[in-house]
Amino acid sequence: MSQSPQERALRHVAALSSGIPLDDQARVTLNFHPDRHVGGRHILVKLADDGVYHSQFVTGTSNGGLTAHPGGDRWRWESRIFGGAYDRAPAHERPVYGALNFRRKAVGAAPRFGSAHFRLSAETLSRATFCYPDSALEPTAFGVATHMALIELAEADSQDALDDYIEAQVHGRVRLDRDVEALVLDPSFRGTAVEDAAHRLGCPIEWHAGFRVTIEQLRRYPDYRGQEYVDLGAEIAVEGQLDPRIIGEAASTGRYDAQALKKVWHYLARFGSPLGRDGETLDVIST
Repeated sequence: MSQSPQERALRHVAALSSGIPLDDQARVTLNFHPDRHVGGRHILVKLADDGVYHSQFVTGTSNGGLTAHPGGDRWRWESRIFGGAYDRAPAHERPVYGALNFRRKAVGAAPRFGSAHFRLSAETLSRATFCYPDSALEPTAFGVATHMALIELAEADSQDALDDYIEAQVHGRVRLDRDVEALVLDPSFRGTAVEDAAHRLGCPIEWHAGFRVTIEQLRRYPDYRGQEYVDLGAEIAVEGQLDPRIIGEAASTGRYDAQALKKVWHYLARFGSPLGRDGETLDVIST
């Protein structure tokens, strides 16, 4: 009996994996920017209408590199990691990308990709594959839920706070009504169109403690991404501060280069995370 591309990919990665089973309390999170637009439509509105979280092969958008096309880097990485399982598969059958939240971060496992995240259900672990480091770095260490040696590897590594994630690839459709435990949002979006759209998704909504940084703080780290991005952060700041909503509003104007704003976001995610601010609660608040 022939196997589906998803089954072949899971079997291929399982053969490369070792270690003990993953804790069933662990979760995969999908970090993203909840105020961006896809094809002229608000991303959460599109998600609500589709009911499915798509890969960048379908959306043509990404918070990382835009290489999801035949012969592109993402296509090549997937071909190598999954043993060619998806080489002839249609775009909608390819996996979606997230990270394993083994550090139990309230802001999701990989905030470099966005201030919000979907926290997936325990059931999705059985159809997820994992690698360390990121697939863009040609990893040779892999894992599945039944054989997970990557956590020890990641904990022993010395990485920047935005790079310390174990990448996850979830195979098969990720449905918002079935596979998502919660959408977790930054409080800067309370009372905005993002919150309104989020209520259309049909999944629980939670709020983390929030990303926030002052321009004074950013100016201490000109070498992190570059002085030009500190200067851009200062230009778009409101009352000397940045939060995810402010960066999103700058993006919506079309006046700024998207890749430059991504670097500003990296500053906020790295130095304005609630994980790094004294006295800030790490609890997630449900609504």
